[in-house]
Amino acid sequence: MKIEGLERIISEHRFFAGLDDGYCRLVCGCAKNVRFEAGQYLFHEGQPASQFYLLRHGRVALEISAPGRGTMQFQTLREGEIVGVSWLIPPYRWTYDAKALEPVRAIAMDATCLQQKCEADHRFGYEMMRRFVPVLVERLHATQLQILDVYGNPA
Repeated sequence: MKIEGLERIISEHRFFAGLDDGYCRLVCGCAKNVRFEAGQYLFHEGQPASQFYLLRHGRVALEISAPGRGTMQFQTLREGEIVGVSWLIPPYRWTYDAKALEPVRAIAMDATCLQQKCEADHRFGYEMMRRFVPVLVERLHATQLQILDVYGNPA
């Protein structure tokens, strides 16, 4: 796909809605198209968090492992959402698994590339953080609700 195609896709993705054209070009320099088949993992807990994904099609389950309870799905992400926020915070390792529930098309964003661009342009870095913090809060809230569901008052 031509870079113009990636620019269009990224600028139309709701996560990057309203992003300045210059910043969009910076983001596109770190992007590539990827696909995952149903059941395939995008990443596993503990692995280096070297990228994140803009979902274009399909659903992805975020999963955590609980001792004595096995794997628990705590959130399902769909088209228009992002998968992966662990690349933002040292030690840059995934804190959960992400599994495609159906065929997934996404844009993979190289985290190292994006981190370098954020360091070089702090206004751009602020813009990225402004977009990622609500995602972090949403994921934390989803995990809290899952914990309440699992460990809440017994009936």
